[in-house]
Amino acid sequence: MALIIFPAIDLKAGQVVRLAEGDMDRATVYGDDPAAQAELFRNAGAEWLHVVDLDGAFAGESVNGPAVAAILERFGGKVQLGGGIRNRDSIERWLDLGVARVVIGTAALENPELVHAAARDNRGRIVVAVDARDGMVATRGWADVSSVSVTELARRFEDAGVAALLFTDVGRDGLLKGCNVEATVALAKAAGIPVIASGGVSGIEDIHALAPHVADGIEGVITGRALYDGRLDLGEAIRVAAA
Repeated sequence: MALIIFPAIDLKAGQVVRLAEGDMDRATVYGDDPAAQAELFRNAGAEWLHVVDLDGAFAGESVNGPAVAAILERFGGKVQLGGGIRNRDSIERWLDLGVARVVIGTAALENPELVHAAARDNRGRIVVAVDARDGMVATRGWADVSSVSVTELARRFEDAGVAALLFTDVGRDGLLKGCNVEATVALAKAAGIPVIASGGVSGIEDIHALAPHVADGIEGVITGRALYDGRLDLGEAIRVAAA
């Protein structure tokens, strides 16, 4: 099984942006046509796309819905969506609209029963975001840090039937510092759930470092800034992951 490469489209006010360490005030704008960006990724060989409604993550509800709908129409592949999805109605609405997977972050910590019920009824379509600052779970768009460790949160969903855990090292996100491979592998082994790596991918060396760990439970990796800055070629990343 090959490592999945998830090119990322983060949405803020309808634009494609990347944040530094999850800080909304440190946003770099990369385009104003998210659907066109999704099509570019598809043409480069991407089968999956990771989309985040950043405004929604702070508002607690969908804000960039029209942009997400346009991405779904243009991309043609499988879309994984996160940001402000905190109740059953929003989960079901996005799944009905064609999103392959929804990512639940804040609600996973504050309302674990929601995740268990949604995962039971939508097997393989619910992803739990485990976002970490110094090993502790960050919530509400990474603005708050809880007293719960990432491993403790992950273990709460061991038998829930979630598709994967999305592990982001917030301190590396958008900074091109390199992926935290060691912590990602450790989480996969501790939780017994497939893990998607995120945060800090700086180039093809990160893909080479992660790909051998598919057998350890690493399902895929999300990359954004490295693609937009031209430090990582998506086609090459997909080929390395497949090999």
